[in-house]
Amino acid sequence: MTKKIRFHKMHGAGNDYIYINTFIYPIAQPEAFARRWSMPHTGIGSDGLVLIGPSEKADFSMRIFNADGSEAMMCGNASRCVGKYVYEEGLTDKTVVMLETLSGIKELRLHVINGKVNEVTVDMGNPQIENKPVEIEAGGKKYEGTVVSMGNPHFVIFTDDIQSVELSKIGPVIEHHPMFPDRTNVEFVQVEGNREVQMSVWERGSGITQACGTGACATLSACASSGRTGRKAVIRMAGGALTIEWDEHTNKIWMTGDAVMVYEGFVETDIY
Repeated sequence: MTKKIRFHKMHGAGNDYIYINTFIYPIAQPEAFARRWSMPHTGIGSDGLVLIGPSEKADFSMRIFNADGSEAMMCGNASRCVGKYVYEEGLTDKTVVMLETLSGIKELRLHVINGKVNEVTVDMGNPQIENKPVEIEAGGKKYEGTVVSMGNPHFVIFTDDIQSVELSKIGPVIEHHPMFPDRTNVEFVQVEGNREVQMSVWERGSGITQACGTGACATLSACASSGRTGRKAVIRMAGGALTIEWDEHTNKIWMTGDAVMVYEGFVETDIY
């Protein structure tokens, strides 16, 4: 038996997901749904699936499933798109929205112009940073990186030549390194100045993506804590740029970036 399910394809800085309103379309098999419909040729094509639903603790809840079906703790780019979705779909008229995620409740500040959400600023919480860089061996080479948790794990590696990094080869090796029993996201970072950084990312469970919000936050915290940048910088990725600010008084990281509606449609599926 098949069922038609309405979806929206959205992206933040090129990090694209399938969004489903589970108030109307409950999904009982999100892992299988994410795997099938994230496929680029036989499905919708995306970095994964985002389910928007009710919450007893906040205005809404968000669950994220990577393209391989694994569940993610948090995604900054996805949370911005959730803010745009709930406002423009008429689920709320608030411009400050509280969102429940597996890594806690996040505050979304919606920047509305002529009834449309242009950008969203997200409270990404407090980074947890290892005091000293960690050296690992992967693919026959040694890599020194900073271990950061943004509610999910990151390994930030500084490089002088980001273009020379063979991310498709080394990314999965580091993701599955024995040092990271729960796997890790991997960021390669080239600092351009006190306020600008380039970053490429291999996301746990999704592979190479155009951008990663939690990765950008982890990168800024690694840069600022090591004196490479100030506490506010633009993080440039393949899909676009995010402005990240680390508040020295509250220790919170705030992320500001776009939220883009690509298209909407229906899938007819036997997985739901």
